[in-house]
Amino acid sequence: MRLAVLLIAILIAACSTTGQPPPAGRPLPSDLSRLPDGTAAKAWTAPADEREARTRVARLLPETVRDPAGWAGDLQAAFVHLDLVQSAPTYCAAIAVIEQESSFQADPVVAGLPAIVWRELEQRSGRYGIPFFVVKAALLKASPDGRSYRERIDTLKTEKQLNALYADMIAELPFGKDLLAGYNPVRTAGPMQVSIDFAERHAREKPYPYKVSKALRDEVFTRRGGLYFGIAILLDYPAPYSEVIFRFADFNAGRYSSRNAAFQSALAHLGGQPLVLDGDLLRYEDGQAVDAPSTVESAARAVAGVLRMNASEIRRDLLLEKAPAFGRSPLFTRVFAEAGQAAGKEWPTQAMPRIDLKSPKITRKLTTEWFARRVDERYRNCLKRAGTAGLL
Repeated sequence: MRLAVLLIAILIAACSTTGQPPPAGRPLPSDLSRLPDGTAAKAWTAPADEREARTRVARLLPETVRDPAGWAGDLQAAFVHLDLVQSAPTYCAAIAVIEQESSFQADPVVAGLPAIVWRELEQRSGRYGIPFFVVKAALLKASPDGRSYRERIDTLKTEKQLNALYADMIAELPFGKDLLAGYNPVRTAGPMQVSIDFAERHAREKPYPYKVSKALRDEVFTRRGGLYFGIAILLDYPAPYSEVIFRFADFNAGRYSSRNAAFQSALAHLGGQPLVLDGDLLRYEDGQAVDAPSTVESAARAVAGVLRMNASEIRRDLLLEKAPAFGRSPLFTRVFAEAGQAAGKEWPTQAMPRIDLKSPKITRKLTTEWFARRVDERYRNCLKRAGTAGLL
C-alpha cells in the first residue's frame, strides 16, 4: 500500500513539471560564465522541442537579419552537432562574430574583388615568366558557364564566385596548372570568414555532420558549413580566459594567441628584453616549426638558469604553443611565477595580441585589438536583446 502511494506521488510530481528535460549540467566556459554586470550566466534548460529552441535563438538576432528562422536553425544545429553548452552568452558570442564578419550574409560581397584578382594574376605571371598580355589574351576564352574568364573576373562580387573561377581556370586554361595549381587566393570564407585550412583539419578530427556533394572546401561557403566551422573555432576549445574579449582576439589571431601574448609579456619582463606580443612563440614554415630559434625561444634560453630548464626542455614546451597543454607546462608556470615575483604582483595570463591585420581585402589600418573590441561591443548588444527577451 505504501509503495503504491509512493508511486502515485512520483507520477503526480512528474506530471506537474514543465515537460522540459533538466539542464545538461555542464558549466559554461569561464569567460562566458558571467554577464557584463557581474552576475552569473546560466545555461538554458533544454526546450520541449526543436522549434522552441530555434525560436529562442531567433530572438537574439539583430532586427536587420533576413531569414532569421533560417539563421537560427543553422546556428542551433551547429551547437547541437558540436555538443556545445547552449546559453545566451554562447550564442551571442557567435552572433557577434557573424555580424562583424559578414553582417549576416552567407556569401559576403568583397569590395574591389576584380582589382585584387587582376593584381594577383599579374604578379604571378611575372613570377613564372609568362608575359601578362599572353595571360590576358587567354582569359578571353569562354569558361564553362558561357562567359569569358575576363568577364567573370570583371564581375566578381563574392569569394564563392572567386573560388569557382579559380577551379575552372586551373582545369581549363593552358597555363592554369602551371600558374595557379596549388594556389587559391580564397583562404577564409562564409558568414564567419573561417579558415578553410581549419575546416579541413577539424573535419579530419571530428566528422562533418552534413552530407557533402562536392569538396569540403565548398561547404565553408554555405551558411550551414560556414556557421558550423566558425562556431567550432570560436567555442569548441578550452579558452583559459576570464573575459570573452580575449576569445574574440583568438578568433582573429589564432587559438591561444591571447594566452601566448601574455606569456611573451611575462618573459619580456623577466629577461628585460622587449618582445613583440603577437602570440607566436616559434618560427614556422608551411605549418611546421623550424629548428632556428625564434626571438621568444632565445629570450627563454637567456633566462634558462632562473627557470631551472635546459634548451631542449624549453623547446619541448614551446612546441605546445597551439595546445591547451602549454598553459600547464613547466616553462609557462615558471615564467609567470618568476615574472610575478620580480614585479611584486601576480602577472596576468591573458593579454591582447598586438597584430596589424593584413589582407588584400583590408584597405585601412586595422588590428586584432580593433576587431576584438568591435565584436565585444556587438556581443554586449546581443546580451541586451537577450535580457529584453527574457533569455538571461
